Amino acid sequence: MDAVIRLLARFVLVPLGAAVALVVAMGVIIIARRNALFAVLDADLQTQLDYLALLSISAFYMAVPAAIGVLISETLAIRSCLFHTANGGLSVWLGWALTQDIRDQYRILAEPGIFIAAGFLAGLAYWAVSGWMAGFFKPVQSRRPIRSNW
Repeated sequence: MDAVIRLLARFVLVPLGAAVALVVAMGVIIIARRNALFAVLDADLQTQLDYLALLSISAFYMAVPAAIGVLISETLAIRSCLFHTANGGLSVWLGWALTQDIRDQYRILAEPGIFIAAGFLAGLAYWAVSGWMAGFFKPVQSRRPIRSNW
């Protein structure tokens, strides 16, 4: 019964952790690039749609490596805070690098440091919600021998 509950918990906590990570990353980006965001909001509708399409494509390219990292952590029960933080930063860097051709005409994605920092914080947020107990199986723990005083 414990295994069923643990499996169901993983099906709830992994998407919840991903959603929290997404909100954290978007919050960091919005706060850091608020002037560019206000400039886009003041622009015409076509420019807004172009930016929305660019951000959607970039988010997809950033989410795929992150999902692969989460799958690895769940499969191998990697619960390290550093692993999940590095997974977030590396995923964002890969997504940023892969979208270089389409983002050159727009300046909202010009600074990779902001996005990588957002990825690090998103990875940390994922770990805080779901990654600290990653994996379906409980890790094998060594048992200390019980010493008796007899």
